This record gives sequence, structure tokens and C-alpha cells, in this order.
Amino acid sequence: MKSIRTFFVIIALITTYSLEAQVSVSSDGSDPNPSAMLDVKSTDLGMLIPRMTSAQRDAITNPAEGLLIFNITTHCYEGYSTQDVRWYAFRCIGPYPGAIHCGDVTEILDVTNPTTQKTWMDRNLGASQAATSSTDTDSYGDLYQWGRFADGHQCRNSGTTNTLSSTNTPGHDKFILALDIPNDWRSTQNDNLWQGVNGINNPCPKGYRLPTDTEWNAELASWGSNNGTGAFNSPLKLTKAGGRNYGNGNTFDVGTKGYYWSSTVDDIGSNFLEFGSSNAEMKNTVRARGLSVRCIKDL
Repeated sequence: MKSIRTFFVIIALITTYSLEAQVSVSSDGSDPNPSAMLDVKSTDLGMLIPRMTSAQRDAITNPAEGLLIFNITTHCYEGYSTQDVRWYAFRCIGPYPGAIHCGDVTEILDVTNPTTQKTWMDRNLGASQAATSSTDTDSYGDLYQWGRFADGHQCRNSGTTNTLSSTNTPGHDKFILALDIPNDWRSTQNDNLWQGVNGINNPCPKGYRLPTDTEWNAELASWGSNNGTGAFNSPLKLTKAGGRNYGNGNTFDVGTKGYYWSSTVDDIGSNFLEFGSSNAEMKNTVRARGLSVRCIKDL
């Protein structure tokens, strides 16, 4: 009986040690950092987390909160949220280098307008699919402040701050409120942002850029009707994704109007395409407003 008790005590001690032990993977045999459960050390080798396609990722049964993978379809590191029941890309090394994504990475599929001969992405930046209707929420995408990179501020539920940025890169993911003229998220305006495929803070994937107002006007002239119906029936299938207010960060006109940035600067504002149920036209607005982005291919 004593030997049986001793056996179970040994098993209990081994089990306890296994549950509490730290692990060090290194070439020098050093102990793990006291704060780490797993400490991987190397000066000439890297670490690989599981790599899989989007389809393989979606086949994972009941993914845990914070589960990490590298998506070889989108070339992005992704983590799972059980609260939102979806995967989020947090860093990409493919066509969106350095970008923060609010959901699935926007797939790059082209559509060409036979009238203008211009090639565009077939969906809004941040959208999970091309539009099936003008009010298809999965095709709305993100809302960018003019001239900012995809740093997370473009997510519709991103936090807000009243502190303007003194640089081209604010260093955070908050939507910057700008109550005072010129109502720009930058404390000193920079007209050189978003200018061309190699422009500063271009949020589009490699080979794409923001369209100019001239290019938007050409698309507008090719529509069958000068309104939201014409916008959706066009090759671009533009949606009424609404916008985001620069004074309080609230979204507005979602499902009733579409607002799309151009790269064109005009005085203290920038030009954009607006359309609703009865009209469509180019306008000018302040740069702290959050609007949709549709990228054009740089040919």
C-alpha cells in the first residue's frame, strides 16, 4: 500500500511540474525569462507560426480567443476574436505592407470600365466583397481621413482623440477630431499626401492609388444616370457607405449616400465624389472627415 501511495505522489509531482514549467528553446541552453512561459532565443533563425490559406483557416473548429496564424492567401498575420466571431489581420507583408486591417484583408480583384478604359479595384478599401446592392453592408468598407495611412483609424468603430497630429504618422489608431478651421487631422496641413502610387501614406495596395477628381468625373460621365442608381449600376458598383463626422466621430448617411475621396487638393480641403438618390457630383470638404476609398490601378 505504501508503494502505491508513493507512486501517486510521484505522479502528482510530475503533473504539477509539467503544468507550471517554463520552456526555453535556444541554442545556448539558457534559462527562459522569468516572465515567459515560452522563451525562444536565436541570433540566426526565426520562428514560424502555423501557415495556412483562408479556406484552411475557416475550417478550424471553434478557434480560441487570440488564436494566431499566418494567412498565406493574404500574406497577413491574423488573430481570432471570439467576441466578434471573426479573424482580424493585424500586420501584412504582402500587397498591404504595414497596414492595419479592420477585418478580413481586402482581396485585390480588378474591374475595368469599357468607356473610360480605367481599371479599379472591384470593391471599397476595407470591404469583404464586391457590392451586391447599393446598401450591401459587407461592401461598405472603411472610412479614411484624407491623407492618412491604414493605421486603424479607418475602422468604423475606432476610438477618437481631440489631439491633432504634428506629423504624417500620428502613431496611433484613433480617428482624430478636428473642430477648428481648417478641420484637418494634421496641425499643419500637408498637400503632398496621397499623391500617386508612391505617394506619402497611400493606403492602397501595391500598384494602386487614390483617383484624381478628373478620373472620378470621367467615371461619373459614363454612368447611365446621375445618382446612386447610376453609381451602383456602373462597372464599379459603388455603394452608399456613408461617412464619419470630424466633430464627434459618429457615422452618418450610411445606406443613403456614398462619399468617395479623390487625391485632389483644393484650398484647405480635398475633393470627393458624392451621390444619393437624386444626384451625383464632385464636391470639396475638410480633410478630417472620414470617407470611402476606391483604389485605381496605376497603369
